[in-house]
Amino acid sequence: MSKILREFYDTGVEFARTFGAFQLFFMRLLRHSPRILVSRLDLVIKQVFNSGSLSLVIIMVSGLFVGGVLGLQGYSNLARFNAEDAVGVFAAFGLVKELGPVITALLFAGRAGTSLASEIGLMKATDQLSAMEMMAVNPVPRVLVPRFLGGVIAMPFLAAIFSMIGLLGTHLVAVELLSVDVGAFWQQMQITVDIDDINEGIFKSFVFGVAASLIAVWEGYNAIPTAEGVGRATTRTVVITAIAVLVFDFMITALMI
Repeated sequence: MSKILREFYDTGVEFARTFGAFQLFFMRLLRHSPRILVSRLDLVIKQVFNSGSLSLVIIMVSGLFVGGVLGLQGYSNLARFNAEDAVGVFAAFGLVKELGPVITALLFAGRAGTSLASEIGLMKATDQLSAMEMMAVNPVPRVLVPRFLGGVIAMPFLAAIFSMIGLLGTHLVAVELLSVDVGAFWQQMQITVDIDDINEGIFKSFVFGVAASLIAVWEGYNAIPTAEGVGRATTRTVVITAIAVLVFDFMITALMI
């Protein structure tokens, strides 16, 4: 019994130590962020391209088919109540408030997050970060902060693109395939969805961008400098980001309601 209690105690202490180090790491990134945005904006723009533009294909294809599925499901369920024309409202709420930010964050973690973690982990494994420190160059503002900011900036734009392409997919299925009235489809959506719903989606995508980018950078920077360590850090990035996104989604939704 004492052995089990000891293991619980050691696990709790290790979690508290890791969580504290994680918070301090986040504070270091925030402290350097304003200066990097002003002095090294070119590095941030490059990382926005790497994290955002290179993720557009998977975001757009996924958004199109998710919107199409919403159109099919919305039509089949709303038809029971003779409310097929409200399928646009059904899809808009689902995409703007929930599916857009959440699925975009999960796709971002799988594409850009793993790329960030493996890139930084490889730089650590090949002693590039140590070489920068020996040359009196702090790797945090030079390497980590631009990648963190690039992910944070790219996420809201990716979520917006996902939602827009998703609505296009819903339109193609509901209007073109299932013959829902196009005027009612868009008019009801414009009347029902207000600015508060859009702001909720933007806020969620921003929070998810911070979480996904921070976890990716943290895992890469603290990866064990071996091939196995970098692979484990990449896997942990996806797993922890997925859990964090779903937990934050529940918390934000509860606060908004």
